[in-house]
Amino acid sequence: MADSYIYGGGGGVDGALLILDFRFKIFKMYLKWQTKTITDFSDSNINDLYNRGFLFTREDRGAMYETRSVRVDLSKFELSSENRRVLRKTENIKMTTVAIPYPNYYWEIGKLGKDFYEIKFGKGIFSANKIKELLTDTKKSNFNKFLIYCHPEPDSGSRTISEDPDFRRDDKFNVGYTICLETNEILHYCYPFYSLTPNTSNLIPNLGISMMTRAIVWAKENSKKYIYLGSAKDSAALYKTQFSGLEWWDGKIWQDDTKKLKQELL
Repeated sequence: MADSYIYGGGGGVDGALLILDFRFKIFKMYLKWQTKTITDFSDSNINDLYNRGFLFTREDRGAMYETRSVRVDLSKFELSSENRRVLRKTENIKMTTVAIPYPNYYWEIGKLGKDFYEIKFGKGIFSANKIKELLTDTKKSNFNKFLIYCHPEPDSGSRTISEDPDFRRDDKFNVGYTICLETNEILHYCYPFYSLTPNTSNLIPNLGISMMTRAIVWAKENSKKYIYLGSAKDSAALYKTQFSGLEWWDGKIWQDDTKKLKQELL
């Protein structure tokens, strides 16, 4: 099966070059074998499509793409010694879950996400407005669960994400977020973001993998069958192979040979 890649969108005659640049960046980010748009948002339909290698995208309501999806079979998942080490190093981090639409959205959440993806992948990949849309507009968003990671105490070693004096006091010690999809059977851990800028926030070692690990534990404790961790396009996805119970979609069936997956990614 030949690999192709998912494209972004854009508009405006004068912005043609920017559109091409955006599409090239999206081309590099997402492995895609086919796309579809659904209108049936029942849990059973979504579960079935995810089981056939499809994932929701952020582009449009109902938009999905088939990819080399990665998931953890939670009936086979157990914390490894490395997983436990990561959780011990970030033991002050607490995760809470809230429904989308998220009523307490404010502009700094969007800015944090935009900055995270800009540092990771380049400018124009994920706008603050798109993050706001995913978190507040159910007519445009495919996602329904928001994970919030915080330090419960002000002396825990983490500074506020922002130095703005008007920063909301109730969210002062939040250090990361993830936009997710939840059904009765699955959790799709989709768009994580946290501060990567030492000048505005103390970087917390292992925060990214700690956030993912906590989400996996939460999904298992809440009787989900699978947690989907996105796609595996290249070597940047190798960190996902550390979890027991890992499976990956090869375009036809789910595989559990992580050595073979690593060979595909290298």
